[in-house]
Amino acid sequence: MEAVTPVSEEKNINNAADIIVILCYFAVVMGVGIWSMFRINRGTVGGYFLAGRTMVWWPVGASLFASNIGSAHFVGLAGTGAASGIAVGGFEWNALFTVLLLGWLFVPVYLTAGVITMPQYLKKRFGGTRISLYMSTISLFLYIFTKISVDMFSGAVFIQQALGWNIYVAVITLLFITAMYTVTGGLAALMYTDTVQTFIIITGAFVLMGFSFYEVGGYSALLEKYSAALPLQRLSMDPERYNISEECYIPREDAFKLLRDPLHGDMPWPGVIFGIAIVGSWFWCSDQVIVQRCLAARNLIHAKAGCILCGYLKLLPVFLMVFPGMISRVLYPDEVGCVVPEICKKVCGTEVGCSNIAYPKLVVSLMPTGLRGLMLAVMLAALMSSLASIFNSSSTLFTMDIWTRIRPQAREQELMIVGRVWILCIVAVSICWIPVVQAAQSGQLFDYIQSVSSYLAPPIAAVFFMALFVKRVNEPGAFWGLMGGLAIGLSRMGAEFAFGTGSCVFPSNCPDIVCGVHYLYFAIILFFCTIVLVFLVSYNTPPVDDKHLHRLVFSLRFSKEERVDLDMEEEERARKARREAERKTRDRAEREASSHTQSVLRRLIACFCGGSGSQAPEPTEEEAIAASKQIPDISEDPKWRHVIDANALIMMAVAIFCWGYYA
Repeated sequence: MEAVTPVSEEKNINNAADIIVILCYFAVVMGVGIWSMFRINRGTVGGYFLAGRTMVWWPVGASLFASNIGSAHFVGLAGTGAASGIAVGGFEWNALFTVLLLGWLFVPVYLTAGVITMPQYLKKRFGGTRISLYMSTISLFLYIFTKISVDMFSGAVFIQQALGWNIYVAVITLLFITAMYTVTGGLAALMYTDTVQTFIIITGAFVLMGFSFYEVGGYSALLEKYSAALPLQRLSMDPERYNISEECYIPREDAFKLLRDPLHGDMPWPGVIFGIAIVGSWFWCSDQVIVQRCLAARNLIHAKAGCILCGYLKLLPVFLMVFPGMISRVLYPDEVGCVVPEICKKVCGTEVGCSNIAYPKLVVSLMPTGLRGLMLAVMLAALMSSLASIFNSSSTLFTMDIWTRIRPQAREQELMIVGRVWILCIVAVSICWIPVVQAAQSGQLFDYIQSVSSYLAPPIAAVFFMALFVKRVNEPGAFWGLMGGLAIGLSRMGAEFAFGTGSCVFPSNCPDIVCGVHYLYFAIILFFCTIVLVFLVSYNTPPVDDKHLHRLVFSLRFSKEERVDLDMEEEERARKARREAERKTRDRAEREASSHTQSVLRRLIACFCGGSGSQAPEPTEEEAIAASKQIPDISEDPKWRHVIDANALIMMAVAIFCWGYYA
């Protein structure tokens, strides 16, 4: 007998009130973006990629939060919460500790190193080119396959539920809008619009949380009803066609526990405590998207204060996204808790499950007219802020670490153009990866993100930790540690994609010796294997002299000694190439200026993208040497340092209480 499932009434966002709210949102965001575009000189590398290093603490903190909280968080956290409970919140609350590592340990060294990108830091710390090139490449890989494609897919899922659009039409529309102010405005525009979007995200999410808890009957009712949220489909399944285990549709008994059984839990507690900390350290302390916001801060105090603000905001997603996702399963068990493949295909377009529609389903079903438009604006804000941040950071990596290697003579105007064109390239690749994201990890988006990160990120986290805190680690050790870690991680990830991650209804036949180890346990193993390999190679090869390490390691961050950069010779060659290119193009630029032949179109494009249409003079050799010897100031006002430190202690106490209460 064919299963029949009741489908709740559809309420698409297609009325005047909702559309007016969405249009007002776009008008505000674009207005802030245009206003911020003209506050900073976008025609220079520092202005476009680091907002002129003028940002104060509140846009830094808001941008850190908004860059992290994309539409994948709304769709992914709520979906995983609907499927298995609150344990996924461990990823959010772990960030309260790792974001403090960023502000107190990592940012001071990055500032004194005087770098724009994380591969630049490794290049100064270890010398050579192979580590920085690998870091740039793997970072771009991770952006495309775990961030951009996932954010685009999750945003499209929401729009598909709300507007009924085709998923690819939704993706292309969102990308066009996001790319407009990313390409033109640089980091300053992103950080100011992120601040506006953070306010919109939190306000809208609180509104939906209130409606959700009211509809389910409060927190105590959720505790009681979640365990009984069973799909009616189970009663009419054909046993000859489907032999679906009860665990596929019965909610977990430990749904309201953060720390679960270390052997049989879906999120084992050693992995939640240690594995998440390792992956989180990579993301919060060495990922370009996050660190770039702190490097744009006016000084170290503002960078630390921004980290504190972000930490407080990271307390919220468990209540704003995970619990509403669980409520969605209670209210719509046959759709959010779908198990029969044919029905799942009709409900959400994929056979492996429909938990990813948990949050969009609440929006289109619970919110009244006008507020549905607000929630679509919230999802768009989350998507656009996250995508725009990733676009800008990946553009920074490609331009500063890869293109300058291909064309060392490239000057600032060329770098600005290349950075903007690269954004369009990664968008195209990301769209092609969306079908893989749809089917991975039983359709649970957040698990897909974290599993891929667990296979590729731990070696990077290990190398950054040792680069900052162990002077004896050298270039051969770091490089072979990264290569060994990559080989181990790819072997696991390749096996999962080859055999398929499977689902409860369609289990994977991947051998237990390969896929049986939980991805968080695998992250721990991979992290320590990388450390061992780095130490073995480093201690059997010559050390790096201290003259190359001043202000590049934590113990020497206050050193006033002159540093002899390991990449000094390469930088000098690049400066000479740029001066030679300048001599060849100066006459042509002067002829164009004197004859007034520059077209109106070129002038408009130059204004739109922040350039003046003419080349700025390259600094002289003396000016470049003087700039390289200038020591960045990381001193802190004692009064404000004590205020910031006290807030850090308070935030850790709040985090420990939350962990303890739900453990």
